[in-house]
Amino acid sequence: MAAPQRYRLRAPASGREVVLTIDDLEEARERAFYDRVTGERLEVVAMLVPDASSPSNLPRSPETVRICPHCGELVGIDLSDCPYCHRRMPAVGGKP
Repeated sequence: MAAPQRYRLRAPASGREVVLTIDDLEEARERAFYDRVTGERLEVVAMLVPDASSPSNLPRSPETVRICPHCGELVGIDLSDCPYCHRRMPAVGGKP
């Protein structure tokens, strides 16, 4: 049996988000999750890092970070803009 994976779910109209641990994504797509406050149906929008196969539950690990070429801070590979200097970073695997 696979380990549970964390997913980010979003209500399309309000933009409210929630993070849930889901055992099986296909089963989750068949089930309906609703926002407690607005009553809107939530949609799965992203799988959170690290993957369920990782022994760590930390949101960042050496495999999921890169160095901002502008300020030198460690930034998640899933971010387009640096949260420290607020500048756009090059694409992952692209030239700086």
